[in-house]
Amino acid sequence: MSAESSNEGSGLSVDAPYLSVEISRAGGDWDAAAEEIVLRLAQAAFEQDGASPAAELSVLLADNTFIQSLNRKFRGKDKPTNVLSFPNAPTPAGAHYDEPSSLGDIALAYETVKAEAKTHHKSFDDHLAHLVVHGVLHLLGYDHMDDKDAEKMEKRERDLLKLFGIADPYALRQDERPQEEKK
Repeated sequence: MSAESSNEGSGLSVDAPYLSVEISRAGGDWDAAAEEIVLRLAQAAFEQDGASPAAELSVLLADNTFIQSLNRKFRGKDKPTNVLSFPNAPTPAGAHYDEPSSLGDIALAYETVKAEAKTHHKSFDDHLAHLVVHGVLHLLGYDHMDDKDAEKMEKRERDLLKLFGIADPYALRQDERPQEEKK
């Protein structure tokens, strides 16, 4: 099943950022509501941070088994993970193509997303939204390999999620905060 974005009748100018999103499934209990979240959040992240006027990306909604095989093959880690991002090489500056540039691919693991949402006392939808934004930002060149880059990426995630009324995914709940040492 796929969902593709459309700007027909949207009132967007020709120069407005436009992201086409191809969604496919490989297991997991994903539904149409999840696809809608993927589409809306991916487009929002691109509209806010995309450098090109038009682009496309593929999103794979999968199960833990499939994601584990990707994680093992491409990252050497034999375990499932919540989201994987596979960026394409950036389009050379000044290059003009008739087709939108391809940002790359994102893969999400249903069981891991669901378990993490429960563990962190978040709704599935909000956690999925965060992971989609996280994945798209990776495709747009953000990373979290050092503290400075992580801080920049996390701030961008917070700002984008706030547009949708989604709470800070990095804020610790009161019961998760470390207890102060007693003197």
